[in-house]
Amino acid sequence: MHAPMAPNGSTDILAIANNPVLWISVAGVFGVIVVQSLIFLRAVRRAAPAVEMTPEDIKTSFRSGAVSAIGPSLAVALVAIALLALFGAPAVLSRIGLIGSAAYDVSAAGIAAGTMGAKLGDSSYSQSVFAVAFFAMSIGGAMWMTATLILTPLLRRGDAKVRAINPAVMAIVPAGALIGAFACLGLTELPKSATHIAAFVASAAVMSLCLLLAKVTGKSWLREWGLGISIVAALGTAFLASGSALPL
Repeated sequence: MHAPMAPNGSTDILAIANNPVLWISVAGVFGVIVVQSLIFLRAVRRAAPAVEMTPEDIKTSFRSGAVSAIGPSLAVALVAIALLALFGAPAVLSRIGLIGSAAYDVSAAGIAAGTMGAKLGDSSYSQSVFAVAFFAMSIGGAMWMTATLILTPLLRRGDAKVRAINPAVMAIVPAGALIGAFACLGLTELPKSATHIAAFVASAAVMSLCLLLAKVTGKSWLREWGLGISIVAALGTAFLASGSALPL
């Protein structure tokens, strides 16, 4: 067996966090995601005629998705940068940067470290603790992916049965689920501070205004850019509110 790069009790986390093996593993994850994206793109082009989507509609939908992803991606990037010192670039890229949740991964790593009597970021955070924490983060993500792999075909069969009975239901239920999910995520932030309330109200107002203007003027780009614009407005409002006399 090869000797470890440093003693297991060492607190030099980056010595193993940036191990070439981990970089190779991350490259594999990126490769899978690229292949999946190409498969989805090909599937969309094949299915488009059946739902009367033109090539221009496809371009518009992809452009809307890309624009809408800018705001959330910036937030993820900021969180990832903050966690580089704790987990190293490969771990952050493979978990938080691609398929993970910052809240879950940090919580899982913290709990795993706690079981070893350690705490993330302090003198007790050794290479052994990092290994256990990274494993906890990864195994949780793997279970989500496995559950998706198993449940997706089952849900697809249920979707087909519901559509056969009442196609309108499957048009309403997904929209209602999305509205409920985003409303839940937003409303849980409101009790935290007046700054959170101000950001929430500003983003909702700007998004509503963008949708209204898009409908009145017929400018579809306002719908595509609406999410990004509302996120920027919320960030600006939060910055101004946090520096004002509003109680935190």
